[in-house]
Amino acid sequence: MPSFDIVSEIDKVELKNAVDNANRELATRFDFRGVEANFDLDKEAVKVIAEADFQVNQMMDMLRSNLAKRGVDARAMDIQEMVHSGKSFSQQVKFKNGIETPVAKKITKAIKDAKMKVQTQIQGEQVRVTGKKRDDLQAVIQLIKDSDFEQPFQFENFRD
Repeated sequence: MPSFDIVSEIDKVELKNAVDNANRELATRFDFRGVEANFDLDKEAVKVIAEADFQVNQMMDMLRSNLAKRGVDARAMDIQEMVHSGKSFSQQVKFKNGIETPVAKKITKAIKDAKMKVQTQIQGEQVRVTGKKRDDLQAVIQLIKDSDFEQPFQFENFRD
């Protein structure tokens, strides 16, 4: 029986490359000369540190553009509140990895509401879709791509 998995993962190597590129760009920018500012990557979170809040906002734009250049979807970003401590401002950016249960339930509900002849199963941080026809599965993929769940999805393990 044909099936595939809906997953949401970010490429950690590309994330690291994007942060490295953003740090290099930061070193060459004239408006950041003599300013203590940097991007710190810690597993799946990036901490943006600068001396002023407007500089943090500029750095967020730099990070988004470098992520786009490296092919990391900006919808995977979960931006936290800006924190002011001492003479520096910082902002934490976490990246969504895996499909949380409420989002998985929304995906399942959207597929059921479309009245497609497929079955869905939530398996941990992914959703498995099975059906009798390959065309039905491709229609589900198109449905997920067209709808907005505020998270990027990949489709893996397509089996006939």
